[in-house]
Amino acid sequence: MRSSPRFLLLALVPLLAGGCVAKTAWDVATAPVRVGSQVVDWTTTSQDEADRNAGRKLRKQQAEEERQRRKEEKRAREEEKRARKDAELIQRDQPY
Repeated sequence: MRSSPRFLLLALVPLLAGGCVAKTAWDVATAPVRVGSQVVDWTTTSQDEADRNAGRKLRKQQAEEERQRRKEEKRAREEEKRARKDAELIQRDQPY
């Protein structure tokens, strides 16, 4: 009869654990679903993410176009300045 109190104590442990075993079993059972949904989330792009990425790409493209426009304007100003300078030199060299 001595083993009976031990058995009773062991039988009460899961009840005293407050559902800890059930929670662990639930977590183990639902883990594949959670992992699968996380993989799907990582591999797909939401509409918000797509909009954000498109906006970022557009701003980057506009910034590059602005840099190119300024570079072209600077080149045109320098070319015009050289042309005026050359014209002045030619005009000085020609007698009236």
